[in-house]
Amino acid sequence: MKPNQYSTIRKIILTCMILVPFIPFISILGTGYYYFANSLEASTTARLKRVVDDHSQMIQSFLNERKADLEFVQNAYTFEELSRPQGLTGVFQLLQNKSSAFLDLGVFDQAGVHVAYQGPYQLKGKVYNQYEWFKNVMRQGYYISDIFLGYRNVPHFIIAVVREENNRKWVIRATIDTFTFNDLVKKIRIGTTGEAYILNAEGLLQTERRSGGSLMEQDAHYRPHLVYHEDMRVFIDTDERKREFLYVTTWLKNRQWQLVVRQEKADAFKALRTATYLIVIISVVGGVLIIGVAFFLTERIVRRMEQMDAEKDSLSEQLIRASRLAELGEMAAGFAHEINNPLQIIKNEQTLIEMLMAEIKQKGELKDSENLADIEDSIKQINLQISRCAEITQSILKFGRKTEAARQDIELNSFIPEVIAMVSKKASVNGITVTQQLQDHPLYVHADPSQLQQVFLNLFNNAIDAVIERHGGSGGQILIESAVATDGNINIHVRDNGCGITPENLNKIFSPFFTTKPVGKGTGLGLSVCYGIINNMGGSMRVSSDPGSGTTFTLDLPAGKP
Repeated sequence: MKPNQYSTIRKIILTCMILVPFIPFISILGTGYYYFANSLEASTTARLKRVVDDHSQMIQSFLNERKADLEFVQNAYTFEELSRPQGLTGVFQLLQNKSSAFLDLGVFDQAGVHVAYQGPYQLKGKVYNQYEWFKNVMRQGYYISDIFLGYRNVPHFIIAVVREENNRKWVIRATIDTFTFNDLVKKIRIGTTGEAYILNAEGLLQTERRSGGSLMEQDAHYRPHLVYHEDMRVFIDTDERKREFLYVTTWLKNRQWQLVVRQEKADAFKALRTATYLIVIISVVGGVLIIGVAFFLTERIVRRMEQMDAEKDSLSEQLIRASRLAELGEMAAGFAHEINNPLQIIKNEQTLIEMLMAEIKQKGELKDSENLADIEDSIKQINLQISRCAEITQSILKFGRKTEAARQDIELNSFIPEVIAMVSKKASVNGITVTQQLQDHPLYVHADPSQLQQVFLNLFNNAIDAVIERHGGSGGQILIESAVATDGNINIHVRDNGCGITPENLNKIFSPFFTTKPVGKGTGLGLSVCYGIINNMGGSMRVSSDPGSGTTFTLDLPAGKP
């Protein structure tokens, strides 16, 4: 074969060895990046929507509860009773005991005269019949104002309700602590730059904005947010500093307020940016490797062909091998491409199912049913367990630093059945009977609800695993008991008739990373984290076990107030 023929062969082989793997390689990376970007965008938007939905309900519930408190007072007391200073003082103390958000309380007759007042200002005797809030409450029956300065020259807002008694109307009005309400909204945090705030119809801030913006200031970029829309609205826009934000907005207070949750686009999609960098790096490194290997192999093949030119049979054999190698390269790339397609389709279809469910339900094409409720509960539980994972991490961090838990008084007779409901399906499928022996009278513990739920779920799931290991699919029993201890604390026992714990393992089960489960089924962190949670709540956790008969975990928690 002539030298120029070898040069042509060299070029052909080199081109094939570069293009054949490189085109599928780039196609796979591009396809993966496309589906990853779409999936990330959908999940990020869905996460923000969940945040907006949860907190809009929480804010609306806060307003409705304060309004309901005032309506209860009106129904429980007469105008004459509340007009007396002592009567109003007692009612105000009751309201403040229920919620510290109440700053003052006033009673007005139908002429707008402030007949009684309990609070830090001298407002008794003032006439409000020309004030806009008084006209609105007399006309509508109740009124929740925007943030305003008023007589006190301090930002605040009021809730007022009217009642007709003996053919005359009278009004009870409460001032709500703006700082408490402000903290309720500002505590929403998403990523590094995420924040939440409320605007009124004129674009005035009803809560402070973490990135800058005081109460009653004009939002310099509010108009795109306040357009009319149903449910939630998702869009990307720039702020006054030309920074791109991902916005999710929804209406509150009968479309008089709008909750705005936003996050910088770069922060929201930072995983996509990281993936882009990785794909670029992989493409460059992969391309260099493909070209390098192509040059290396091409030179070897051509040199081999030159050496074997005199021997026809050997040359033919080498050509056949080279052809087979090229075919194997094409087949390998094709297999990789074909395998990737169904994997991407499976991922796409899973995302599509979630989106279609949401669309069908929104259009009303999906009837409410028990199965649908179970599906929705499962989706909510997925959300909840994601949050629990973050809480587990936070609990582990507590070994190294101290943080404050949001503790409150929890009524066990309602709390424990709710947690049991989360594992009842798993228990029933495995033939396990879950029995509750709770006290007839309500028992309260002072603890953080989400962390206490985490502890119970861990104990219940461990008990289920132990029962299944011993009894298989039938005969399993789990018993939950509550009792008042001699020291006034509350004891909760979780008993099972599972395989039990051996004496040598009994003293190790609360140690981090110790587990008796097979590899891949346990991390050894569950009980150690639970032990830390209970200790931080001021309680204790202990265990007793009889191998082959069962195990009892006992929680000793500080009692709460009814």
